[in-house]
Amino acid sequence: MDATGFCDPVTRVGRIDTPTTAAPTASRLPARLAAAAPLLLVVSIAARLAWTYLVPNGANFVDLHVYVGGAGTLGQPDALYDYVYSEQTPDFPLPFTYPPFAAVVFYPLQMLPFGVIAFAWQLGIIAALYGVVRISQRLLSGDADRRTAMLWTAVGIWIEPLRSTFDYGQINVLLVLAVLYAVYSTRWWLSGLLLGLAAGVKLTPAVSGMYFLGARRWGAAVFSAVVFFGTVAISALIIGGETRYYFTELLGDADRVGPIGTSFNQSWRGGISRILGHDAGYGPAVLLGIAVTAVMAALAWRAVGGASDRLGAIVVVQLFGLLLSPISWTHHWVWLIPLMIWLLHGPLRSRLGARVLGWGWLVLTLIGVPWLLSFAQPTIWVIPRPWYLAWAGLVYIVATLATLAWIAATGRRSR
Repeated sequence: MDATGFCDPVTRVGRIDTPTTAAPTASRLPARLAAAAPLLLVVSIAARLAWTYLVPNGANFVDLHVYVGGAGTLGQPDALYDYVYSEQTPDFPLPFTYPPFAAVVFYPLQMLPFGVIAFAWQLGIIAALYGVVRISQRLLSGDADRRTAMLWTAVGIWIEPLRSTFDYGQINVLLVLAVLYAVYSTRWWLSGLLLGLAAGVKLTPAVSGMYFLGARRWGAAVFSAVVFFGTVAISALIIGGETRYYFTELLGDADRVGPIGTSFNQSWRGGISRILGHDAGYGPAVLLGIAVTAVMAALAWRAVGGASDRLGAIVVVQLFGLLLSPISWTHHWVWLIPLMIWLLHGPLRSRLGARVLGWGWLVLTLIGVPWLLSFAQPTIWVIPRPWYLAWAGLVYIVATLATLAWIAATGRRSR
């Protein structure tokens, strides 16, 4: 373990070397900007907290209310998936949509006042975001420069996926951190444990298993499945009826998760539904989009050299997963932080396309295009809209396809 607190990654079959072009980023930071990094981070954090507590409706923590309120029903028979939170969401009473193991994990939060939980949750999001940046750096060059990480964290707090994460009190940054550390670690049991637990809390991290299979890390892949089924078994012991109900009836029910057609849903199903004017389900158009994405993701995986570029590979897998999912809320797109770091500091950073895509993603997410489009929809439930708003709602989808296509073309030529 070095001074940064991370272990030096050495595999059983040899060291996973990073391409020599992925040099440390600290030397490329202007001296004044590097010196100001700690202050900029403090100012950014203070501004975020001020926005939360001083601006009307600066944060509503609706999802955090669902976590705590849903977990609080565990002492009542068959109450977990009947629970809804509607105090601040009268147009969409929010049910508990997570696996039952999530309620078991969240249950201890009942012991604290909600205000304390919300404040600590925000600090946890910031700490996790900093960890995401640091591990992303480590996966690239082995040099997790603190000042560069501080700058990325200071800016990352204000991109749309993080803004909605703070607003709702979401858990996605912690899950991204767990998956990234699972990729970083070379201990099969630790990687499998982290991924299995993350999938037990929220199903979306399970797509990361594709990375471990592609990287031929069979032990981690198998153990993650064992841990996941272990979370199901624990849930069955504690709340057997609710566990059976979730995995036999609720699993895959996208309507329960939320409105498919809202601009905040940046998946293929959401984008095609807005164009057609109704829920497209997994019809031909959506399946075609997923198939095209799968081919481009496979080509991008090969172009980055598979698991030899661990950050590039896991980002490719996650981009595919985001478009595959029936609902990919903007706060699911926290993976754009590792993507932008890979583009702007990774092995292809000297390419014009990497700079265009990296800075383009940053501008898109700082503006928050899906958030702007939400003001033009009467309610989150209305799917039909003018054609120009429907097509504009493909913004993250189109940007993802462009990114995968560029990686597939440029990465392979570079290799």
